[in-house]
Amino acid sequence: MALTAATRDKLRTISTATVATALFKRGFRTQFVQNVHPLSADQPVLVGEAFTLRYMPAREDLNQLSVFRDRSHPQRKAVEDCPPGAVLVMDSRKDARAASAGSILVTRLMKRGVAGVVTDGGFRDAAEIAKLGYPAYHQRPSAPTNLTLHQAIDINVPIGCGDAPVFPGDVILGDGDGVIVIPVHLADEITEEAFEMTAYEDFVTERVQAGQGIFGLYPATDEKSLADFAAWRKANGR
Repeated sequence: MALTAATRDKLRTISTATVATALFKRGFRTQFVQNVHPLSADQPVLVGEAFTLRYMPAREDLNQLSVFRDRSHPQRKAVEDCPPGAVLVMDSRKDARAASAGSILVTRLMKRGVAGVVTDGGFRDAAEIAKLGYPAYHQRPSAPTNLTLHQAIDINVPIGCGDAPVFPGDVILGDGDGVIVIPVHLADEITEEAFEMTAYEDFVTERVQAGQGIFGLYPATDEKSLADFAAWRKANGR
């Protein structure tokens, strides 16, 4: 199931927090990727389908620098094979003691049209990545090469990233709060609901900033709140 252009555009206007609530209503509690952060506070919103890379603990005799001579090496291959518009999501076992990638590989992803990159480990050259203006998320900076501790082993298989299950093709949304994973079969439904929720939350924010209390307003348990919202929406073209 491909992510439509309309859904992609709407996702860019909604927050991970709103999506998390929509997922919670459907029983999903572990879709938010734990302990990953944007490298830059002003990087663009991240939207795209997951393309995954899985690392396992490195075995030293199989993880020398010479492995990069092999063009089928999973890390290098993932960088070259991740489709434009997709998001490279890396399972680094929440271990940031060695890098998942660095600025050269992230720049290559950006130049290939990949939407962004997420790891539950760390990036080396983090300051350089932050300057790219490219959606990138990690746990913390990490200078050691990935080969130190991570052995790239699988591409585009189900993974865990920051305790969240990620299946290839799932929809990734990242903002200032972090990254959330939307099961692909629910992407359109969740996006529509979150888009509607965002309009109401914008209305509520205006009312609260104007001094109104939250009872009956948030959540909308008062019919007058719904009527006021309808009028606000019409007036604001929302």
